[in-house]
Amino acid sequence: MSSKVLVLNGPNLGRLDIRDSKLYGSLDFNQLTTFITDAATALNLDADVRQSDSESQIIAWLHEAADAKIPVIINPAAFTHYSYAIRDAAELLKSPLIEVHLSNPLAREEFRHTSVISGIADGTIAGFGPHSYTLALQALRQILDK
Repeated sequence: MSSKVLVLNGPNLGRLDIRDSKLYGSLDFNQLTTFITDAATALNLDADVRQSDSESQIIAWLHEAADAKIPVIINPAAFTHYSYAIRDAAELLKSPLIEVHLSNPLAREEFRHTSVISGIADGTIAGFGPHSYTLALQALRQILDK
């Protein structure tokens, strides 16, 4: 039986096909979703991949995960830098939380250098494009196997 993991993606990630491919890679969101679900399946994880541009929707999904004790991998996108509401919802999780980013925020504009999520996450993986998700899934598998 595989373990469920919720993979949440924040604003503008649904538009990867028209974003800067040097920063975000060449996959569109549907391709990224397939990439993530395939990587999860290989690790005996059942990834439920979701994306929203709405802060309130992401908060509702975090509440859902907290209530069901489901681990979360989250790419909060721009919400990373200022959404205390998402941070507070994520802090309710009793299951593992891993923050991911396609690009490396520390190699970008200074306003991207601060994450309000990192301090409550089990770890942060950034800068490896879609493989950031693979690495997060591998880390989650190790955490769950302990």
